[in-house]
Amino acid sequence: MTKKTSWKDVPMLLWPFYAIWRLIALVLGLTGRVLGVILGLVLLILGTLLSLTVIGAVVGIPLMILGMLLILRGLF
Repeated sequence: MTKKTSWKDVPMLLWPFYAIWRLIALVLGLTGRVLGVILGLVLLILGTLLSLTVIGAVVGIPLMILGMLLILRGLF
C-alpha cells in the first residue's frame, strides 16, 4: 500500500519543493474538474438539440446521460 506523505515527514530542506508540488497538484485537480463540468454541459446541450429530431434521439439521449454524469462527477 502507498503511504500518504504529510508535511511532517518531509525534510526541512525539501519542504519548498513539496509545497510547490502540492500547489500544482491542487491547480491541476481543480482544472480537471472545471473542464469536466464544461464538457458535460456541452454534451448535455448537444444531446438536447439532437433529441429534438426523432432520428437524433437515438444518439441524443445517451449524450444527455453522459453529459449529466460528467457534470455530477465534476461537482461531487
